[in-house]
Amino acid sequence: MQRETRDDGEGRQVRGPDGLQRLWTPHRMAYIKGENKPHGSGPDDGCPFCRAPQLSDPEGLVLARGKTAFALLNLYPYNSGHLMVCPYRHVADYTELNEDETAEIAALTQAGITALRSAYGAQGFNVGMNLGEAAGAGIAAHLHQHVVPRWGGDTNFMPIVGQTKVLPQLLGQTREQLVAHWPKS
Repeated sequence: MQRETRDDGEGRQVRGPDGLQRLWTPHRMAYIKGENKPHGSGPDDGCPFCRAPQLSDPEGLVLARGKTAFALLNLYPYNSGHLMVCPYRHVADYTELNEDETAEIAALTQAGITALRSAYGAQGFNVGMNLGEAAGAGIAAHLHQHVVPRWGGDTNFMPIVGQTKVLPQLLGQTREQLVAHWPKS
């Protein structure tokens, strides 16, 4: 027996012919198509980590700014609150950082973890860098460290069965909440 589809009033299909509800994430298509991805390896080749600090903090999703590095939200997060810490300088490899950059990236990472615990009650974290395309870096030309908050049971059936990640909050709301909980230096 086929079920009819219905419109949710905003032009979206809520239930398919198979009777299953659908979650639509059209913003992910930009990531899939590689939009906003640099077209080269230089800082002037569309690097989003060079562009973000030039924007206002809300527009660039910037959480905190230091002298040599900054923290911002991931535009395509794995979990709510997924943030990254980047040097301002366009460098690709961890060994290219100077002492001040290394120290500030560490301090911003600690502040991000503190803010995520305070704002969201994160129970654990995945912290790390993918250096080079072979290691899985989506933007290999500009070093960035991921800080992904985790909770017990946060991997549920949606990513496994539906290849869909459910994020309960818009990025602007996440940014506001984390900024409010960011440690004052």
